[in-house]
Amino acid sequence: MTLGRLCLAALCLLLASATLATGSPRIAIIIDDLGYRLDAGRRAIDLPGPLTFAVLPGTPRAEALANEAFLSGKEVLLHLPLQAKPNDPVQEPLGINLDMSRKEFKETFEQALASVPHAIGVNSHRGSLLTRHPGHMQWLMEEIQARENLFFIDSYTTHESVALKIASETGVKARKRDVFLDPDSKPETVAREFARMKRLADKRGSIVVIGHPHDATLALLEQELPKLADAGYELVTISKLVSSN
Repeated sequence: MTLGRLCLAALCLLLASATLATGSPRIAIIIDDLGYRLDAGRRAIDLPGPLTFAVLPGTPRAEALANEAFLSGKEVLLHLPLQAKPNDPVQEPLGINLDMSRKEFKETFEQALASVPHAIGVNSHRGSLLTRHPGHMQWLMEEIQARENLFFIDSYTTHESVALKIASETGVKARKRDVFLDPDSKPETVAREFARMKRLADKRGSIVVIGHPHDATLALLEQELPKLADAGYELVTISKLVSSN
């Protein structure tokens, strides 16, 4: 074999090895806001593949839907309500507000976590105000870090969030949301963001995606999720993506 052919063969082997090492782009999809509607929650849980379900604490169907998701082999997160605006305190049950003391914060977090069985992590609901506050994010990460194997997903509703920085400093495994599938619930919006999801996964290698149990979102996912593998994408659990950080 000539030197040129040897070099070409070596290059082909290198490219093949790189492809095997990187694998398919990985996508973790979280469906937020479960806990109020039993029908929408069950429809979401029935979606194919290893999706994750974030359950609002203290809501009427929180325990039932968390149990159903777990029994279906799906992962469950505590979808913790955090204050979004200075003059707009959290209205959901067991939410965290800026004016809470450290004791009130801890007690509310404990109650919220207890109300969502099988939760393996925490992700933020709203929270554009709280996630900007280092002190409150420190409290949150201390609560998460004190419980073995919990991790944090920042829904990233503001680019000023310090949640990931504080998580890193506290030793909490964390990721942030890369794509919202449904910033509004119009079918054309969901389709557009699903296409953007795939482009971003191609670019970054792995991404975290959040959707909600809207009819348009669930209809698109029912149709498109079975096609992801053939299109070259790997749908993975959120825990797998966080642990590979």
